[in-house]
Order: sequence, then structure tokens, then C-alpha cells
Amino acid sequence: MADPVSHPWLTIVGLGEDGADGLPPASLKALENAKIIMGAKRHLGLLPDVDAELVEWPVPFADGISVLQGFKGQETVVLASGDPFWHGAGGALLDIFDQKEVKVLPGVSSLSLAAARLGWPLEKTPCLGLHAAPFERLRPLLAEGRRVFCTVRDGDAVKALGAWLDEAGFGSSLVHILEALGGPRERVRVVRTSHIPDDIQHPVLVGLDVRGDGQTLPFASGRPDAFFGNDGQITKSPIRAMTLSALAPTFGEHLWDIGGGSGSIGIEWCLADASLSATIFEIDRERSKRIETNAHSLGVSVNVVTGPAPETLRDQRAPDVVFIGGGISAQMLDWIWTNVSEGKRLVANGVTLEAEALLAAWHREKGGKLLRIDLSEAAPLGSKRGWKANYPIVQWSVTL
Repeated sequence: MADPVSHPWLTIVGLGEDGADGLPPASLKALENAKIIMGAKRHLGLLPDVDAELVEWPVPFADGISVLQGFKGQETVVLASGDPFWHGAGGALLDIFDQKEVKVLPGVSSLSLAAARLGWPLEKTPCLGLHAAPFERLRPLLAEGRRVFCTVRDGDAVKALGAWLDEAGFGSSLVHILEALGGPRERVRVVRTSHIPDDIQHPVLVGLDVRGDGQTLPFASGRPDAFFGNDGQITKSPIRAMTLSALAPTFGEHLWDIGGGSGSIGIEWCLADASLSATIFEIDRERSKRIETNAHSLGVSVNVVTGPAPETLRDQRAPDVVFIGGGISAQMLDWIWTNVSEGKRLVANGVTLEAEALLAAWHREKGGKLLRIDLSEAAPLGSKRGWKANYPIVQWSVTL
């Protein structure tokens, strides 16, 4: 006799705002055969008459997982909005249940409907889920002429988004408000950020046509120092660009940024790609708070650990790349060489004569690449101009 859970007992059905109308035969059959149908109150209200037991998914979402697990082995349907794998329940559920237990029957996503209504090609339009994320995730995308689709929680969130855009200097953006797409309540309106109406219906998706003279975040590393609040302890833009090049981030890697200062290295690391992550270590509590503020304002999430290194390095998520930007010592290098896995990369910047001597000695013993970076800027010199030299930076890059 077959194991009752060796076949798909759980079906995720993508439901549009028109309910069962237009659902493919496989989705209709899943609803007809289900013993239990679980979904949000709004989704359950869109169902035709069915024989199954209806179970409302609780809030927050995580509370529903244990309820769903209790139905294991019974024919169960979970209702999702449109395509369950676009900011939907699909990914969350397949992180928990074996794929062999689950069958997914997607519907038309609200994203596809929004693209059809506005005529914006999806391959050219970034898509963000802001229904459970801060508006700052938009910050790297804010530039004149950029178009962005994003989900938001409700009508109040649309108004808050408009206010946030205005504060960021992009208050002249056009906000396309797309409500209840694909259903009888569908409505599409376009307004300026200052004229967002009060009668927005849920569910709602927003298409932003970004306009304004706010400061645009460049794509390349070495962003202007003004983007990072600091007390003078910051890796300046040209050095930061060269350091990020030496760190050479690739897909999915995790960085340790030791001696974070303003957090500019770890934050720019995360800005390079959404798959990247960073733990930033900083001994000063006020700087740690500032790092968190800088990261939030630029739309990235970093883990900030306050305290001295190498003590605080213990029991942290293992790195793929280590950067030392402050407080370098032989003790720290010894700890990293002993405790970080072979094959991982290390980049260390030093500015003092003592740090230079230390890095030169380790380079002689361990190899790698030793680079001295001398930068000068034009500055007033009496009635004329001259070159004002910055402190030289010695940079050691090596594979452990």
C-alpha cells in the first residue's frame, strides 16, 4: 500500500479576482475534489459552492503553517493570488513541504495583468513586493524615466508611498493605481504623488513612472560619500570602488566587513546584487546604529554586530569573503587564517605605517597581491591650485 503522503496531497491554486470564472479545468477539478480548502478570507469569498471544509488562513502568515501541516495526507487546496511564485505563498510553502507532496496550478498574476493594462514590458520593468517590505527597497531604482511595478499592502500604503517619493525628491512621479485586477471591481487610475485618492480598494498594485530631480544612486561601486552618514570614519569613494573590485562579489556570497565605520563597504557589497549578504562588525555602538540607518536608507538589509574583533567573529555565519577596514592586527589575521575555510578570499586595507608593515610581512609569507594606492585631489593653493595628497592605502588581497 502506498504511503498516503508520497503523492501530492497539497495543491496550490492561483485564484484571480474573478473567482472560479476562467480557471482552467485542472484548477476547478482540484477545488471539486478537495476535502479542505485553506486561504485568506478574501480568497474564500471568491469560491463557488464547494463540498470541502473551508479554513481561513490566520494572520500572520506563519501561524497558518502548523494548521496546514495538520491536514497532511488529506486532499487539501491552498488558495493564492494569481501566480503563487510571484511574491506569493508558493515559495514559502515549498521551503517547508517536499516538492513531491505539492502540486501547483498557477493563475494569471497581477503583475501580468498590470503589464497588460499599462503596456509596460515585464523584461524591462523591475518588480518589487512592498506589501511586507520598506519603501526604501525602491531607493536604488529611483531615477528619471524608470518604471517600476510594486505590490503594496493597501490604500493607506499607496498614500504613504506617495509621501515617501515626495520626500526623496521624486514627488512629480506618476502613480498608476491598479485595483482588483481581473475582477468585476477592477479600476485603473493615474495620479501624481500629491493627489492619491482615499478610496483605493484592496488588492492593489502600483506602477511607478519615476520623475523628479531627487539624487539618483549610481549603478557603479564607489557611490558618493554623501549617501553614507558618517563621523569621518568612512572608506572614501575612490578607495571604496577599488576595494569592491578587489572583493569581487559573485552570486550568493556572504561578506564579513570588519571595522565597519559607516558601513559603506558592506552596504555597497549588498547593492551589487540581491543575492549578496553581509555581516558588518563595528566596535563603536553609535557607529553601529549609523550603519543600520545607512543600510535602511539605501534599501538593503545587513547584519550589524557590535563589539571587538576577533571576539565577535565567533559563532557568526561563515563568510565567503572577508574585508578588514579597521583595527587590523596580527591577532586578527591569525584568527581569520585559522578559523575561516580554505579557499575563501581576504582583502585588507591599511593606512598606518604599522598596518603597512604587518600586511607586507603577511604578503611575503602567504602570497597574494599587495597594492599601494596613492590619491591626490586638486585643491586651492594660494591664488592657484595644487595637488593635495590623501594618506596612501596599502591593500592586501589573498585567497586563504
